[in-house]
Amino acid sequence: MERTFLMLKPDAVQRGLMGEILGRIEAKGYKPVAMKFMRIPKELAERHYAEHKGKGFFPGLIEYMTSGPVLVMVWEGDNIIMGMRSMMGKTNPQDAPLGTIRGDLAQQTGRNLIHGSDGPESAKREIELFFNDYEIQDWKRSLDPWFTE
Repeated sequence: MERTFLMLKPDAVQRGLMGEILGRIEAKGYKPVAMKFMRIPKELAERHYAEHKGKGFFPGLIEYMTSGPVLVMVWEGDNIIMGMRSMMGKTNPQDAPLGTIRGDLAQQTGRNLIHGSDGPESAKREIELFFNDYEIQDWKRSLDPWFTE
């Protein structure tokens, strides 16, 4: 099973959308293996978004991501990285189809509710930034045979 890193951003937390978003992910059949409610320190936010350093929006992004609590998570599932990218919708909610998290619940790129890894390498890097091995649970769910063959 593939794993991915997901983060419900400060706007999702402040707007009370954690349950709605988590429910969609869980209903899809993906399995949570780690979750942590936290306020990201500035240094960690800068490392997480290091590929954007030097871009004009970087300081505002770091300020926003450290402005309140977030929910960081590791989820597991068959082809979950691509599946979650599809569920989230495009980065700009105006371009995200209805039925996606961003298409249904977000209005602006700068407040698009959720982050998800864009590939296996970034998933590994992001998971290692936010979680220790002992925080990630390896568990069997009795419903698993009903989601995948």
